[in-house]
Amino acid sequence: MRTVKPAVSFVQSICGEAAGQWTFDLWITLLLLLSAALYATGVARLWNHAGVGRGIHSLQAGCYGTGWLVLVLALVSPIHRWGTGLFSIHMVEHELVMAIAAPLLALGRPGAAFAWALPASLRQVLPLLLRRSGLRVAWMRLTRPVTATVIHGVTIWAWHVPPLFDAAVTNVGLHRIQHVSFLGTGLLFWWALMRCRNAGIAAAHLFVTMLHTSILGAIVALAPHVLYRLQTERAADWGMTPLQDQQLAGLIMWIPAGLLYAGAAMLFFAAWVKRSGVGSLLVTNVVLSDATR
Repeated sequence: MRTVKPAVSFVQSICGEAAGQWTFDLWITLLLLLSAALYATGVARLWNHAGVGRGIHSLQAGCYGTGWLVLVLALVSPIHRWGTGLFSIHMVEHELVMAIAAPLLALGRPGAAFAWALPASLRQVLPLLLRRSGLRVAWMRLTRPVTATVIHGVTIWAWHVPPLFDAAVTNVGLHRIQHVSFLGTGLLFWWALMRCRNAGIAAAHLFVTMLHTSILGAIVALAPHVLYRLQTERAADWGMTPLQDQQLAGLIMWIPAGLLYAGAAMLFFAAWVKRSGVGSLLVTNVVLSDATR
């Protein structure tokens, strides 16, 4: 019984501390609430017009909701505030945004939902406005797999240049821009792959992304000295040295995040095999070769 009270006190202190660590930055919370309201309104109108599950499947709506909650976890929960003091938690926050929230949000077809959230008069003229303004053509070019992969990759590498990363830790405005760019290019990347007609090409781009982010993670993890001095200067508060904090952050990008990209690549590859009939062809060749023996 003597060991229970200290344990309860420890849990209570941690929970109490965490309760005061939530980030209610209006630039974050208002945009999150607005996106949720627009999506819910759009889906409700679409389903009221076409029937429940039509246009946007209930599973897709569930994906969007889950992705939205992951964003809340990354940007509003104590993870966000703790990430300013510990590089490894900051890396977890970034991977939650880019590798988990972004694909889930893209699966939810937010463009269609947001369009249906607009007034009917504006929704009817929207396609014409997009064509005349050239935005439709620009969007088609941006969502080409090669373009989206390059933009997302350059964004990841650029923000991990040590002086720029450290500057984002100390500058609130720059930190917001960093997160917006990670989420924006992540959505662009995953949307481009999901609309790609050739799932094999999508798998290849995911493999390339896994490869270059793993290389970046390995560089961070295996560096013999501290690269991110401002980001890691409070590591001692968490019982780690700055170099240990940096190494753990690099490992998180290298292995767990790499596995997420690899898993997604395998799903796209399996879809490509199924659609192209390669699997059936392989089975047929095996059967024929066995029959001729």
